[in-house]
Amino acid sequence: MKAPGVYLEEIFLKPEIILPTGVPGFVGFATANKPENQKDGVVQLYRKQELDDKLNFPEDGYLKASVIGFFDNGGTRCYIAFADPNIAKQEALKNAIKALAPITDIDLMAFPDAMKPLTKDAVLDEKAVLDMQRSLIQDCTDQGDRFAILDSLPGKTSESVLTQCNAIKENQSQQKPVNGSLYYPWLQNAQGRWVPPCGHIAGIFARSDRARGVFKAPANEEIRDAVNLQVLIDNSDQGGLNAQGINCLLAFPGRGIRVWGARTLSSDSNWRYINVRRLFITIKRWIDLNMLWAAFEPNTPQLWVRIQRELSGYLTQLWRAGALKGETPEQAFYVKCDAEINPPASREIGNVFTEIGFAPSSPAEFIFVRITHRANTTEIS
Repeated sequence: MKAPGVYLEEIFLKPEIILPTGVPGFVGFATANKPENQKDGVVQLYRKQELDDKLNFPEDGYLKASVIGFFDNGGTRCYIAFADPNIAKQEALKNAIKALAPITDIDLMAFPDAMKPLTKDAVLDEKAVLDMQRSLIQDCTDQGDRFAILDSLPGKTSESVLTQCNAIKENQSQQKPVNGSLYYPWLQNAQGRWVPPCGHIAGIFARSDRARGVFKAPANEEIRDAVNLQVLIDNSDQGGLNAQGINCLLAFPGRGIRVWGARTLSSDSNWRYINVRRLFITIKRWIDLNMLWAAFEPNTPQLWVRIQRELSGYLTQLWRAGALKGETPEQAFYVKCDAEINPPASREIGNVFTEIGFAPSSPAEFIFVRITHRANTTEIS
């Protein structure tokens, strides 16, 4: 400026990057209606009415019913990776899982057509089901940013589901938590068909995320589009299943059919609960999405301060929302990025290390009410 005075400048603020959650990738059998939908074998849907506009589904598959269950239970967006039912077999379904790998806004995975018979005699190959479910779990572990919702085998007893659960967890690495959960039993939808519950559960995940956040356990939620359960479970059965990480669906008089479990398949007690594991995944996804600016910045204390400020701001938001324990932010988390963990030798090769610690809130899974009976009064504490 040459002349003294007041000048106006228009500044356009950069919008905050919104991290989507409750977005599943479904895997199953279908064919595309249009050539443009055939590209990469993946389509994106925003409402269930788009299903028949974009894909054709085999009558004996479960993919369409599961996606409808997702939207009916509060889901707003999903992806479908599909394989041709006329030519595809087990390996083709596994390849469909890989087709979802490049999509960064997926944080859930569901595999309803793992339950579709792959042979002409329409007999379910249970070994093939377990193999495909293990593949889905492995994919979620490899990707590190998504969580699998698995189905129990149809019409099975509690003992059989425990066997399936143990087979899925076979050779589980103690170093890596399992990003997955198992739900039992199957449910009957409004059309009178018995279907695996993964699509309905994915919708509940999305509904709970939108109402509260990923830190709220997706349990004690009513399942819409469900009129009956294939197996009725009592408390004694559920106690054994819950202890092994199998989440049960229960019918309550006057309250409908509800999800009555929120456990992962991980053997590590630190990752016992779905909401705790998903909170960690969400924090990791946020860092991947929002911290790319730090690459190639001068590796100086000024950079460390900015990294601490950015991460502390996000974790403070989570604490205020109720995702973390503690009466103050200092009790809930810490972020450390300083000279102690970034010595000169490390800085010279381009490394910047940041250490984060946080205390996630666990669900109130067991509610105890003590009733004390006395001669003249009864006290409830």
